[in-house]
Amino acid sequence: MARTVFCEYLKKEAEGLDFQLYPGELGKRIFDSVSKQAWGEWIKKQTMLVNEKKLNMMNAEHRKLLEQEMVNFLFEGKDVHIEGYVPPSN
Repeated sequence: MARTVFCEYLKKEAEGLDFQLYPGELGKRIFDSVSKQAWGEWIKKQTMLVNEKKLNMMNAEHRKLLEQEMVNFLFEGKDVHIEGYVPPSN
């Protein structure tokens, strides 16, 4: 049976992650209060950020920037701003 969490991003009950995907206290917070759906949406944004800003995960400052963007996106309701990106209109 899938575990459910109250997802802080979606603001509703949803299927939770299967295991902690991020280390430390922040990882525990994500595991306890972010759904699979929200995490999937973050991964898409993260990929765009890494590619468009040419982030290097070996660089501590780049990792810190990415972590802050993740917190802003998942917990503070702030969308990721990527210069020049225009979402497709359906």
